[in-house]
Amino acid sequence: MEFRPEKKLGFGLMRLPKLEDGSIDVEQTKDMVDLFLENGFTYFDTAFVYEGSEDAIRQALVERYPRESYTLATKMNGWLGCDDEASCKAQFDTSLQRTGAGYFDYYLLHALQENTYQKYDEYHVWDYVKQLKEEGKVKHYGFSFHAKPELLEELLTLHPDVDFVQLQINYADWEDENVQSRRNYEVCVKHGKPVVVMEPIKGGSLANPLPQIAEMFKGYNPDDSAASWAIRFVASLENVMVVLSGMSTLDQMKDNVSYMKDFKPLNEEEQEIIVKARKILDEVEIVPCTACHYCTEGCPMGIPIPEIFSCLNAVLQYNDMAAGKRRYERVTADKAKAGDCIQCGQCEGACPQRINVIERLQKASELFD
Repeated sequence: MEFRPEKKLGFGLMRLPKLEDGSIDVEQTKDMVDLFLENGFTYFDTAFVYEGSEDAIRQALVERYPRESYTLATKMNGWLGCDDEASCKAQFDTSLQRTGAGYFDYYLLHALQENTYQKYDEYHVWDYVKQLKEEGKVKHYGFSFHAKPELLEELLTLHPDVDFVQLQINYADWEDENVQSRRNYEVCVKHGKPVVVMEPIKGGSLANPLPQIAEMFKGYNPDDSAASWAIRFVASLENVMVVLSGMSTLDQMKDNVSYMKDFKPLNEEEQEIIVKARKILDEVEIVPCTACHYCTEGCPMGIPIPEIFSCLNAVLQYNDMAAGKRRYERVTADKAKAGDCIQCGQCEGACPQRINVIERLQKASELFD
């Protein structure tokens, strides 16, 4: 199979549908996989630290389809799920066992940031993945990245044999000073590295945008979903080889497939509407959380930080205090509250979005506790 998928939509397996007990709904996932493949899409993306995801995709995809009919990506994390070099490298064999895939078409060093990328040097992971590629266990290797363009430039200069880079890109973050989507994208273009896009809908928030943005989108084309604008924006970038959408329902899959099956880049008028949408977002202060949950892995108090931020955004975006309060009471019913934060800072070090988590939790506590 060619390095670049024929179609640009990828199935991100971080937010698979869940059953009432919190486990992954494998049967619905099977239906989503079937629809995805039936429409000519082939790229699936999981990770060692996506709880239950690798096992679910084995059941929904690997055991049901010929190996050559799809491509599978997964990731090794040097700072979550391991304590030393041996346990870090052991993630590869565990991922291989969980998925039953035999090999990985794309293998990534996961979530490189200013405070994590050194682990991959310390654990000699760069050399390890090159060895895996030489042995045919990995077809292509790259890394996912959440940091400033200066570090990306340094990494691509040090590791010119990297095949691709996975970046967070969406229209909200394109010019954002913290995420710096555009500048990171331009570094990859400079180095000739194809880009896999993550978070094109920013954790789902751009699927339900501010009312004035939604009105602009519907005014141009009433039939197009807000998610389609977000995904088509990044898919229109020339150096993007695939756009990952973390779909959680069959309806989301149906929607994404409908406009990406015969993908058409944004035209000039649509690009202008996206610019206007970005300006509107710049004027609204929301918590730019994508619910990746990296912050909760080491929280000593067990605070459900992303869920609390969702409650806070209900107030910041829509001035809906009642909805925010109801949601807050639900998500903290059997867990710690925002006011239980001991300000250890672990969450801020892990956050790819560089959110001032402690300050935001204090705000949420003032509103809801």
